[in-house]
Amino acid sequence: MLVYSGNPGSGAPATNGHGDGDRSVEEYVCWSRMQAEAGQQLEAIIARKELERRAGNGSFFWGVGNPPASVGNLLARSRTPVRAIFSVMKSRPKTADVSPTSTVVWSGYIDSEGNEQPLPPHALVISRRDSARGAKRRHYALMCRSDSSLVLRRGEPFDPAAFRNVGGSGAPVGASQVTALLRRVEGGNPNPHYEVNLAAWLTDSYWVRLIEPVELDLAKRELVARLSSCTTESWCAAVREIRQAPVSVGTEPAQRMLF
Repeated sequence: MLVYSGNPGSGAPATNGHGDGDRSVEEYVCWSRMQAEAGQQLEAIIARKELERRAGNGSFFWGVGNPPASVGNLLARSRTPVRAIFSVMKSRPKTADVSPTSTVVWSGYIDSEGNEQPLPPHALVISRRDSARGAKRRHYALMCRSDSSLVLRRGEPFDPAAFRNVGGSGAPVGASQVTALLRRVEGGNPNPHYEVNLAAWLTDSYWVRLIEPVELDLAKRELVARLSSCTTESWCAAVREIRQAPVSVGTEPAQRMLF
């Protein structure tokens, strides 16, 4: 067994999920490589997630493109601590992510018990609409919590070679895996190619499938681009506006809400 040494000040669970305070549990990590997406640069995405985190009292949803391992639901239901680690991709973002032809906002999700739930009022998950197979009908998200601000940081190494995929054959992390649920199997290289550039803890249902996409028209896309002008207090109103029926460019409600 490996020792779990969580930091409650960063939103970490206080126990191993069974209420006994024993921190000697196997180390699980959800690793996701991040880059520009849905027409937004990475810095803008992180700034938006920080506003979401503040409005959600520490909780936020991080959109990802691939489905979770089936064991993820078991970890969520047993409240097993899983650290969410985000590393900047080494490759350039795809053109489809930098300049998508269309984008959608997601309105609901399937929880770890299989029930449909609306996204909470503070959560805003946006993705490109099109995929290689046509219009995207599914997207996924990590349910995260952090009591610390979300900012890009440097200096903490992360070696994916020290981990194996949870479930299946326990294979090493594949080059095409953008987001993966992992279990530590060794100490790792002290000078790996990746860093922990952003960190949080999975919470609630951990890794969920999103439902009910709503396409963003030009007015809503412009509204998303102006979200950095939001205050924490006006964030939920902005999210509600983006999820609603299309608004006209420059309408008074949107101007009053953001400025």
